[in-house]
Order: sequence, then C-alpha cells, then structure tokens
Amino acid sequence: MRELVFALEYEPGCNRVADTLADHPEARIRSLSLHATADQLWRVDHATGSPEALSALENAVLDADYYADCLATDHCGATQTTQVLDHADDTLVLYSNWERTPDCDSVPHIARDHLGNGVLFETRHESRHYTWRIIHSGAGDVTTFFDALETAVGDCARTEMLRTAETSAEGETSGSGSLSAEQEAALRAAVEHGYYESPREVDVGELASHLDVPRSTLTYRLRRAEERLAKQYVADERLLGELASDD
Repeated sequence: MRELVFALEYEPGCNRVADTLADHPEARIRSLSLHATADQLWRVDHATGSPEALSALENAVLDADYYADCLATDHCGATQTTQVLDHADDTLVLYSNWERTPDCDSVPHIARDHLGNGVLFETRHESRHYTWRIIHSGAGDVTTFFDALETAVGDCARTEMLRTAETSAEGETSGSGSLSAEQEAALRAAVEHGYYESPREVDVGELASHLDVPRSTLTYRLRRAEERLAKQYVADERLLGELASDD
C-alpha cells in the first residue's frame, strides 16, 4: 500500500467553503469518513471554530450552488443532500451525499479512475488550503492522476505534492518522523528569519512573501512541521522512559 498526500490551494471566489474558512482563520474542517463509488460520494465532516465561523460554514455548505467537492465551476446537475448531525458552540458535524452526473468530477472519483478501487481518503481544510491523504494499492498511475486533477481544477486551485511513501503494516508511513522538503524549508526559513524569536522579528505574512508562497500555505506547512516534531519528541521521551524503567 502507498500513501499520497497533496493539497489544493484555492483561489478566491472558486470555492465557497474555502472562502468562508479564509474569512475565519481559526476554523478547521476534517473528514471523519469519506467514501466514493463510480457514481456517488458520501462523507461526514467535523468542523471546529467560533460560533460565527460555524454558522458561516453551515450556510456555505447548505446554500452552495453546487456540491463543495465537485470540481465543476458551474452547476453540474448533481443531486446533493446535506444534513447537520450536530451543531454546538464549537463543533459542527455534517453528513453529505452526492449523486454524480457525467459533468461532475471530484478528487475521489479522479483517484478511483487512476489509482484503482479500494482507495481510502482523509481530508483537512484550513483557510484556502485543502489537504488530501490517500491510501491506495500502488498499482495505479500517480502521474496521470495529478495530470487529470490539474486539468479538472484548472485556474481555480494550485496543486502541491506534500508526500508519497510506502505504508507499513502498522499503518504508518515509512519515514513518518521526518519532514517533507517543503516543511523543512519553511521551518528552516522561520528559524533563520527570527519567526520563533520573542518578540518575533518577522511575521508569517513577511515570511510567506520572502518564500514566495501564499500565507495560508506557509501557515499550513509550519503547523504540520510543528505537529510532527512535537509528536516525535513525545514518542522519543516515552521510549526513553520505557528503556529507563527496564533498566
């Protein structure tokens, strides 16, 4: 099995959910479950954020002209059903079902076409940065998948490869403790330019301009790098504790 992680960076006005998340930087959406057949897609998503952000996200999903996962830029005639399963002060859970038409396309359907059946999906959506993690058999063609994806998104989004690797029997990626080249470059630049100094010598916007990447992309890379390093640190400390107790 192989793991493929990539991101779509949406341009303003191309995806209403991305626009809403950009207006509420503290809000996040992650998929709890996502499945696709040849002509259907259904998913459950968990959103967190302020009450104002969650209300805006609910409106964006329920009132959208077309399904948020459809890559068509105009109404494609799909039949869509979205239900709110839970809406608390800081949590929103949505169930969506989408019946595809010949004019529809989506990341899961493009993945099925080029990576084969039995593909697993996990997503995170922060600001305009929509990250997809795909587990597939490895028998398909990743290059043609990306070519088809870039054709489908057109000028609405920029695609970025974040990671591709073998998965182990335990479900972790080989080398999962390491950073991607993009994350390492972002972290190195942040240190060199004083982003982590107190007080900071540069803010994330200035650092993004220096690296010539969108602010949301840099924020995502730094957050993922920090998350990976923190988890690795805790895992190493736990291992050292276990070794010490054995002695």
